[in-house]
Amino acid sequence: MRILTIETTCDETAAAVVTDRLEVLSSVVASQDALHERFGGVVPEIASRAHVERILPVIDEALRKANCTLDDLHAIAVANTPGLTGSLLVGLTAAKTLAAAKELPLIAVNHLQAHIYACRFAPHKVPFAVRDVFPCVGLIVSGGHSNLYRCAGPIDFAPLGGTIDDAAGEAFDKVASLLGLPYPGGPAIEQAAASGNRDAIRFPRPLLNDPTRLDFSFSGLKTAVRYLVAGPGKLERRGVRSREQEVVPLPRSSLPAPYSIADVAASFQEAVIDCLIGKSELALERTGYRTLCVGGGVAANRRFRARLEQSAAAKGLELRIPPLSLCTDNAVMGAIAVERLRAGKIEDLSLDVLPGPERAAQA
Repeated sequence: MRILTIETTCDETAAAVVTDRLEVLSSVVASQDALHERFGGVVPEIASRAHVERILPVIDEALRKANCTLDDLHAIAVANTPGLTGSLLVGLTAAKTLAAAKELPLIAVNHLQAHIYACRFAPHKVPFAVRDVFPCVGLIVSGGHSNLYRCAGPIDFAPLGGTIDDAAGEAFDKVASLLGLPYPGGPAIEQAAASGNRDAIRFPRPLLNDPTRLDFSFSGLKTAVRYLVAGPGKLERRGVRSREQEVVPLPRSSLPAPYSIADVAASFQEAVIDCLIGKSELALERTGYRTLCVGGGVAANRRFRARLEQSAAAKGLELRIPPLSLCTDNAVMGAIAVERLRAGKIEDLSLDVLPGPERAAQA
């Protein structure tokens, strides 16, 4: 059985063809990074218009790479929640049109559940056909989400906690901008941090030492970096560059020696990672689960992955992280549609988008 999966929740236009045995026949992703770079973040209107231009060529390429046509498909799956309204509508409209034209089952995909399902593609000694990751604690970390879930099954999620302000990926983007680093901020911070001293600056770890909550907070951490870089008040007063200006050195701090952009990036990155791992360990302790599945764009961060592996080894836990290519938004993770199809969860053409920051527990 072949399923065409479509993903347009934010700023990647993606399509893939997968089978009910979770074989990946093709995967195509069209990135919009270049379109949003000068704004330092995703502009919803630009994203939706780009999806309109790219959706049909991306689907066509996915079918061509899978060596099949629309007549060879058995179902159409599309991510309809959560995400940007305009972006979601483009993918859903394409999926509903194809499903109606070819009289194929239409399957709704929850983008957040799909990120955790992508962990089934993580390298492991157990043959893929018999591998499973559920039940588990699911940690989703991206530009729009930083959430923990109790995942009893592939489509059975219950929220445990989440960010009360900024998502981790958003904080990476904003701090990168403060430091004069390019967009997207996650890879830029990681690259800068590679040559920095992680212990140079002790940034705050909001909520980390609160054992009563499984929530994250990154706004205060981001603000701490801002004050370190420019001090209170407008950034322009302290000579921090605008987007058109060259990057200027960071000012000296009260530390005994000057510090660099690399030191700030490394210290900031470590603070974020401490918060993510600390709360994940607490979630595992509370649920009694022994498997942690991590998905989302921030899961591509190599320092984060290394720290997760250290934590899992120290506590005797199972860790599942998708390959780097399946951490950022893609359509392969839409293979979770196989689980919904088996459960008889097929939609009619009244299916609508459900935008918003968090809808992983939706049936």
